[in-house]
Amino acid sequence: MVENIIDNETGARIVTPQELDGVRTARVLSFFLDYIIVGLLSIPLFIIIGVLGIPTLGLAWGLLPFVPPVVALLYLATTMGGPRQATIGMAFMGIRIRKLDGSNVDPLMACLHGILFWAIHTVAVILPLLVTFFSSRKRLIHDILLGTYVGRA
Repeated sequence: MVENIIDNETGARIVTPQELDGVRTARVLSFFLDYIIVGLLSIPLFIIIGVLGIPTLGLAWGLLPFVPPVVALLYLATTMGGPRQATIGMAFMGIRIRKLDGSNVDPLMACLHGILFWAIHTVAVILPLLVTFFSSRKRLIHDILLGTYVGRA
């Protein structure tokens, strides 16, 4: 368990270099694992909506584009916003999200984290990833905006 040692000047939790070791690679790999999981979780809803489209003469099929984002947000809220503070992919890679003050991320902030991630990466594809090489605690832009960071569990 990582201790919460708070910097008296900034009020932020002090992060050790060991806690950040290999975080970039772990984040990328956990991202792909989580993508697969969200895809698999979406399949039953695709099937249900596909079947419901027949009696509704295709009206239900209008819901299909909303399935992956809704499943992803629910996934983030329950995993990253839950007691483990990590998605399944993050837990598998041995990392978790934390607020700078050491407190836990709630489900709403976990959802906001995901929404900001997609909004920022849609506008500037690779630029947000380059920020990790220059930011403290190897944070991405959405981490900086929300006052969070990802470190070793």
